Amino acid sequence: MGEKLPKVVIVAGPTASGKSDLALALAEEFAGVVINADSQQRYRDFPILTAQPSDAERARAPHRLFGDLEANDVSTAAEWAAKAALDVRTAHAGQQLPIVVGGTGLYLKVLMEGVAEIPRVPDEIRTAARTMLTDIGNADFHRLLAERDPESASRIPPGNTQRLARAWEVVEATGTALSVWQEAPARPALAADYFCILVMPPREAVVEAGAARFRAMLKAGALGEVEAALRKGIAPDAPAMHALGARELAGHLAGRMSLAEAVNLADIATRQYAKRQATWFRHQFNSDVTQEARYTSQMRAALVSRVRDFLKESS
Repeated sequence: MGEKLPKVVIVAGPTASGKSDLALALAEEFAGVVINADSQQRYRDFPILTAQPSDAERARAPHRLFGDLEANDVSTAAEWAAKAALDVRTAHAGQQLPIVVGGTGLYLKVLMEGVAEIPRVPDEIRTAARTMLTDIGNADFHRLLAERDPESASRIPPGNTQRLARAWEVVEATGTALSVWQEAPARPALAADYFCILVMPPREAVVEAGAARFRAMLKAGALGEVEAALRKGIAPDAPAMHALGARELAGHLAGRMSLAEAVNLADIATRQYAKRQATWFRHQFNSDVTQEARYTSQMRAALVSRVRDFLKESS
């Protein structure tokens, strides 16, 4: 018989669904390690704005891959998955339960199902691609990409800066279109026994919670975080600035809008983001348990019981 697969709990869901509270509760119950699977929470400049765990929460259980990137760092889902797989193995070696939590669906997909293995793109090519995009603008960049990788260009909206640059840098570095690489057979980043919990509240509940949370972030110092980041020289199109509310607050600090206008635009961006997340999870995520309400402590006992049953099962 082969070696038993490591057991991993996945807690997924849209923003402001309460999934982080659930992950922490499970980590306390099962001596677990919380591993971040949210692309925005990886940027250390915005711990408040991206709702990263507080010092008190970190004291309750170990947390990994929160704030591990600088503002200008670009990290692919495959790179994240490689780090997460290492953290899972380290947790198991220490007799701890890995609990992966987040709303970045692509991260979870790569970890559990895999994507085609694309060679690493040299930093200088990454930088050159983004400089070129800034210099000539999205529309012209999209047109040039269509000449080199028409399939990717047809799938990427001209306004999606990150995906445009990614498609260009891959074909530039490898001589092969990203769309061709993506057709290659995939394998999971981590072969494991996964137990997947999806926290999927009604959209209205997520919208209300997201708006309340953003206002709490402002009271806690989110505007100061953005101001400090801009003083450091972070570019407006830096990866960290994709955090919900960052560009809107930067617009307020630049005098382009009032704070009330910035908050309203951030609310709209959060609603749109939550809708995209919900659509992805609804169609592409297979859960063992679906919780159709925001997580509260009253749900803890039932979910703990389900996880305990999973841990008793043989791999």
